[in-house]
Amino acid sequence: MKLFGKPAQKKAQEGKSTTCRLALLSSTLLWFIAVGAGLSFLWSYENAPGLAAAAPSRWPNDSRIKPAPGRATLVMLTHPQCPCTRASIEELDKLMAHCQGRVNAYVVIMKPRGFAADWVETDLWRHALRIPGVSVLVDDDGIEARHFQAATSGQVILYSPDGGLLFSGGITGSRGHSGDNAGESAIESLINAGSANSDHSLVFGCPLFNPDSECRKGSYEEVGN
Repeated sequence: MKLFGKPAQKKAQEGKSTTCRLALLSSTLLWFIAVGAGLSFLWSYENAPGLAAAAPSRWPNDSRIKPAPGRATLVMLTHPQCPCTRASIEELDKLMAHCQGRVNAYVVIMKPRGFAADWVETDLWRHALRIPGVSVLVDDDGIEARHFQAATSGQVILYSPDGGLLFSGGITGSRGHSGDNAGESAIESLINAGSANSDHSLVFGCPLFNPDSECRKGSYEEVGN
C-alpha cells in the first residue's frame, strides 16, 4: 500500500493545482470582461450627445435678454447641478478671451420651480461670474431655455448683431472634457472673421428638464420640491 500512496498523493496535488490555476484564470478573465464592459459604457456615455436645440432663426422677442446693438450675442443655457457643464464653462472662458469686445455673452442658469435661490450657486455659477464680458442670469422655471428651445445643459446659441441665428451647438468635444473642439472653433471664427465652416455642433450635457437625469438626480432628492 505504501508503494502506491505517494504517486496517488502527487496526482491529487497536481489535480488540485490545475483546478486552482483554472479558477485563477477564470477570475482574471471575468475581471477583464468587467473592466472592458465598464470602459465601454463610460466611453459610450461620454460620447453620447444630448438633444440639440431647435433654436429660433431670429432672436426671440419674448426673451428678457436684450442684445446690445452692433455686436453678436451669445447665450449659453445651463443647469447648475450638471457636472458635464463645468467643461463648457471652461471653454466659454477661453472663447471670451479670444473674442474680447466683439460679443456679448450670457450664461443662463435654470432654477426649477420651488427651489431656493441659493440652489443655483454652484461652482459652475461662480466660475461664470468670473468670466469677463459674461452676464449671469437665473432662469426661473426654464422660461428662457424654452424661448431658445434648448433641451441640454451647455447649449450655446449665437446671434448676429441684426438678430439672425449664426450658430447652435455645444463647445466641448464630449461630456465633461475640455479641449479644442469644432463648436468653439466655429463660434470664434464667426465672431472674429465673420464666417465659419459650420453653423452647428453636438451638445454634450445633462437634460435641462429631466429630474431623473443621472447627472443631477441626487440634487433633486437632496433639495426636494
